[in-house]
Amino acid sequence: MFDHIGLSVGNLGQSIAFYTTALAPLGIRVVKQGEGWAAMGKADRVEFWLDTFGTKQLPMHIAFAAENREQVRAFYAGALSAGGRDNGSPGIREIYHPNYYGAFVIDPDGHNVEAVCHKPEA
Repeated sequence: MFDHIGLSVGNLGQSIAFYTTALAPLGIRVVKQGEGWAAMGKADRVEFWLDTFGTKQLPMHIAFAAENREQVRAFYAGALSAGGRDNGSPGIREIYHPNYYGAFVIDPDGHNVEAVCHKPEA
């Protein structure tokens, strides 16, 4: 549905450090970077932008797809080590469906960031 999403952040360096560490287990990295912005994605495809040009958004929810539950756990550990705050440890969320396995953290700007896998345990 979406081609890409962008967030205006309060501190670009802090956000790049947080997202680089948190999203590395999902294969997401900084693909391009310039003055006041950074673009992240997989295999040089930009899908997630960070910048300091706009007004910082009110807290929102962003969910990143994980290929397996281990990636969800690694995302959570990385996000916490990079300064994220716990907002829901890795686990099944049956309210959504029986194989919904997600983890939630609050990023430096107050956004609820999630990694989710919809597959059963391998």
